[in-house]
Amino acid sequence: MRIRMHPRTGSTAGPSMAAATESVPATQREEPVRDDAAVETAEEAKEPAEADITELCRDMFSKMATYLTGELTATSEDYKLLENMNKLTSLKYLEMKDIAINISRNLKDLNQKYAELQPYLDQINVIEEQVAALEQAAYKLDAYSKKLEAKYKKLEKR
Repeated sequence: MRIRMHPRTGSTAGPSMAAATESVPATQREEPVRDDAAVETAEEAKEPAEADITELCRDMFSKMATYLTGELTATSEDYKLLENMNKLTSLKYLEMKDIAINISRNLKDLNQKYAELQPYLDQINVIEEQVAALEQAAYKLDAYSKKLEAKYKKLEKR
């Protein structure tokens, strides 16, 4: 079979083009200008021998199997990594839960001890207020005694 190339456009006319041109009457067909230098001929591509095709198919399937095995192995390894990360995260959360339970227990103990100490703290506050009032009375008494002393010295000088 020959493939014809159009001299002006460079397009090829294969078997389907040849069939299409055969159905058009000769008067309507445009015959390309025959320039033997511009027309190239090509040989029909020959298919490789059956043994070559079989070997190429085997090689392709072998390489595809290797590729798919690699992809599946990578995916499997990713899932194993995720599984290990989930296990570690779960253990970490269990540790954090234990820590939170201990903190809660300690907080309850501290609140209970504070409640037990509250009456004593109230007594301390009352004593502090009384001491402040006593201190003010002492300052007033000191100021008054200084005035009396000043008056006594004044009267003594006379």
